Amino acid sequence: MHFTKERINALEKHTRTHLINSLSGFKSANLIGTQDKQGNTNLAIVSSVIHLGAHPPLVGMIMRPNSVPRHTFENIIETGSYTINQVNKAIYKQAHQTSARYDKGESEFDATGLTPEYLNEFTAPFVQESRLKYSVKFVEHQHLAVNGTELVIGEITDVYLDEVALQSDGFLDLQAIETVAVTGLDSYHTSNKLTRLAYAKK
Repeated sequence: MHFTKERINALEKHTRTHLINSLSGFKSANLIGTQDKQGNTNLAIVSSVIHLGAHPPLVGMIMRPNSVPRHTFENIIETGSYTINQVNKAIYKQAHQTSARYDKGESEFDATGLTPEYLNEFTAPFVQESRLKYSVKFVEHQHLAVNGTELVIGEITDVYLDEVALQSDGFLDLQAIETVAVTGLDSYHTSNKLTRLAYAKK
């Protein structure tokens, strides 16, 4: 089967969205926890979190265009703080529900039954039910003119995890804490590890 640019553009909008979103394969499912200066909490599922570097520990994510209110992005810019909470098998349905459009004054924590948790005096809420989560301080964002999205870059300050995932060399066994992956917009998956390979050399 061959999809030309013309054929892709001719697809019905939702069909095209599913197709293009699925092309990048398995992605991490993360809940972004934020809070505005009035104390209103927000929680949003994001599948675009990417590793940017370990020294310093930087992480990026793509936020959708601000054509409608984007409470997560607004809160990050306003406060400079947010949390990234990996989704696991026990909470993926609740995590998915956070993608619904809630009003500014409605907390996705309340709507989904997930529990806000405040750790080490960090101002943004964590998800108590997440087994791997970290606090992030906003560093910068770049507006991508090509499609109006925002690349948000932050520095990881604290990591909290279920110790069963941590191996002696620092590697995290995400399968041990039942982390789920997402493909497209709505398909969730558990993993089966094949093996770890040695560092590749010539």
